[in-house]
Amino acid sequence: MSVPPRLLATAHAAELLRRLRERHGALMIHQSGGCCDGSSPMCYPAGEFIVGDRDVLLGVLDPDLAAEQLPTVLPDAENAVPVWISGPQFDAWKHTQLILDVVPGRGSGFSVEAPEGVRFLSRGRAFTDVELAALAGVTPLTGSAWEQGERPPLPAQAQVVAAAADACPVPLRG
Repeated sequence: MSVPPRLLATAHAAELLRRLRERHGALMIHQSGGCCDGSSPMCYPAGEFIVGDRDVLLGVLDPDLAAEQLPTVLPDAENAVPVWISGPQFDAWKHTQLILDVVPGRGSGFSVEAPEGVRFLSRGRAFTDVELAALAGVTPLTGSAWEQGERPPLPAQAQVVAAAADACPVPLRG
């Protein structure tokens, strides 16, 4: 089995990233460990958030890359949105694939999507035993490795999915 991606994004999240990129330029996302908006993914213009040495790169999303284009078309570095998570939070969630999604509501004022009336949300899907075995030998890229110029391999499969299938649903308010 190939190594499963630690990060996916829904089509709605990819569309929002494209709109935000048009307004703000290059972007990055950081899944914090509990400040401000709890542990919500926060979207910033690239370079406006300092990634910590122990933060872990979950993946680099190219919101313009459709599933049917892989592997003949490779992600575009200019469109790439690195998605980071704090080291301690990664340790707690390393058995989980995170799916970046968008839901109605106002998130944190620090995240660039706040004025849009929507917010990013991480959904989770537990990796299967087979997937965990495939990930066992993979060392995640940290902020310090990124700073030294290391980059992840290009994705071998689509990162944008229609919906967050098999992920934990958002509870409905009654």
